[in-house]
Amino acid sequence: MKIRTKANFFMVLGMSLMAFSSAPAATANSSAGPNPSATDTNVNLNTAMTALFGNPVIVKGKGFEVKQSDLDEAMTGIKAAAAMRNQVIPPAQMKMLESQMLDRLIQVQLLLQKATDADKAAGKKMADSQMKTLLERAGSQEALNRQFTALGMSMGQLRARLTQEGTAQAALLRELKVTVTDDEAKKYYDDHPADFEQPDMVRIAQIFLSTHDPVTGAELSDTETAAKKKEMDDILKRARAGENFSNLVEQYSEDVASKDKGGIYTIARGQTPPEIEAAAFSLNTNQISDVVSTTIGYHIIKLLAKIPAKKLAYDSILPNQTPPDALKVSDYIKTQLTNQKAAKLAPAYVAALRKEAGVEILDPDLKTLELESESEAGTNAPAAGEGK
Repeated sequence: MKIRTKANFFMVLGMSLMAFSSAPAATANSSAGPNPSATDTNVNLNTAMTALFGNPVIVKGKGFEVKQSDLDEAMTGIKAAAAMRNQVIPPAQMKMLESQMLDRLIQVQLLLQKATDADKAAGKKMADSQMKTLLERAGSQEALNRQFTALGMSMGQLRARLTQEGTAQAALLRELKVTVTDDEAKKYYDDHPADFEQPDMVRIAQIFLSTHDPVTGAELSDTETAAKKKEMDDILKRARAGENFSNLVEQYSEDVASKDKGGIYTIARGQTPPEIEAAAFSLNTNQISDVVSTTIGYHIIKLLAKIPAKKLAYDSILPNQTPPDALKVSDYIKTQLTNQKAAKLAPAYVAALRKEAGVEILDPDLKTLELESESEAGTNAPAAGEGK
C-alpha cells in the first residue's frame, strides 16, 4: 500500500517513543529482539551524572520548568533504540536530536497549560491505544517488559509520557481550530489515486526458530544453531506429513508476535527479508516451503492465500487493522490532512506561547544549540511563494 505519512508538527513529539514502538521483535520481518545490556551504559551514566552534578533546571518559563533528567530520559530512549539496531548516531546528528527533543519538551509543557479536561481525556485515550499497539507488536507482556528494560524505561514512565504527548496534541488541534471536511478528504482521495494502490500480497503462516539468545540478542553458538536447524528439519517433515500447521506453530514457533494467532501474516513485497519474500511469493496455496534461513533464524512458511493488487476503497478498512479500533481510509486521510494543516499553523502559535511564557534556556550549551538550529532553519526556509 502506498498511503504516505507526510512529515508533520508531531513527528518530533515522540522520537524516542516512535523508535521504541518500531523496535524489532523476533518476527518474520524483524531481528531477534532487544539487547538490554546495550543500554546499561546509558542508564548508569545518567544516574552517575545526576549523582555528581545534581538535576539542574535547564529551561524555565511561566508555570513550568524542564530539568536535565527530562532531557536525559528522552535522549536515552533514542540512543537505546539505535543501540538495539547496532546503529551509532553521529555526534552532529545527536546534537540536532538533542535540540529537537528539548524544543519538544518545551512545547509539550506550554500546551499542557492550555489543556482542558476533554484534552486530557483524549490524551489518555491516545496513550491507551498506543500502549495496546505496543503490546500487540511485542507479542506478549513479557516481551514488552523486556523491551522497556532495554530502553531503561518503566511502563509507568512511558504511559505518562504518551499521555502528556497525546494531551498536548489534542490541546494544539483544539487551539488551532483545525478541521478537515468530508469533501476535502474525498478530493484528496480522488486526486491521489496512486497513494491508495494496494500491491499484490500474500497471507502466510510461519513457524520460526530464532538463532539468537532471547534475552541478550546474541547469536547462538554453532552447536546450538545446528540443533535448531535439525529441530526445524524435523518439524518440516511433520508438517509435510499432514500434521496440523497451526498446532505446530503453537507448539514450536518462537515468534511471540504471531504465535497466538497461528503464525499468520499478510505481507506485500518489500516488507520482509528477501529470503522470506522469495519463498512466500513462489508458493502455491496451501503449499509448505523448505526451511528458510535468514539472519535471525529459521522459518517454515505455508501459503494461505494470494491477494491480488487493488485500489483501496475510500470507505474500506486499512490492511492489518482489526475491530473495534480499525481505521478506515477516509479516517486516515482526515488525520493526515489535519496534521498537515496543523504543521503550517503550529510554529507561529507555539512561538507566541513561548514569548508569552518568557521561556528561557538556562544551559549555555543548549542555548547555543537552539540558536544554531534557528539560524539553520532560517537559512533553509523557502523564499516567499515557494513550497506552496
